[in-house]
Amino acid sequence: MHIVSVNVGQESELNRIGGGKITTGINKVPISMAVSVGDLGFADDAVCDTKFHGGADQAVYLYRQEDYDYWSAALGREVAAGSFGENLTVAELPDPYLCVGDEIELPNVRLQVTAPRIPCSTLAAKMGDKLFPKKFIKAQLPGIYCRVLEPGRVQAGDAFTIAPYEGDRITTVEFFNDWLGKMSHDQLKRYLKVPIDIRSRQVMEQKMRAEI
Repeated sequence: MHIVSVNVGQESELNRIGGGKITTGINKVPISMAVSVGDLGFADDAVCDTKFHGGADQAVYLYRQEDYDYWSAALGREVAAGSFGENLTVAELPDPYLCVGDEIELPNVRLQVTAPRIPCSTLAAKMGDKLFPKKFIKAQLPGIYCRVLEPGRVQAGDAFTIAPYEGDRITTVEFFNDWLGKMSHDQLKRYLKVPIDIRSRQVMEQKMRAEI
């Protein structure tokens, strides 16, 4: 397992599907040099919609090269690294991704899996297709959000290993599907016992309180 591409992006504008503009950091490009990774993500990498993106529990977004190969075939055109706004494009990551709480151990950085990516209107605008979020959901290839446990520097070519979470094993694909469905009380309790991201935790805690 290794990093294919390290991607960062500056604040820019996209044409919103249906009209208007979106200010976003999704337009990321590969960087050949080593890049610093801190508690809130990559140096010089823009996060514009901080209500729904970024923060300590979504500091780094990973996407698999194998899944870009799928999209290139499905869409009939090359979909290059960084197209979905991920910071790290990686190869040879197990399928179906990893479990919440798994740790990704790079030479100088350690990450912990917190959540899958849920598609939004910004991704639709980036792909120029209002139906792309539905295609993204159907494909069940969401990528992985991580928190940074040990900051440092990363670069393309870095190899990494996985330290499995020793608690309940919930894959990010399972998380993805459950989040998009109607979660039961027992499911909510299950998720709240593992180290999910704070945004998901707050929503699930609110749903739990509503049931009382």
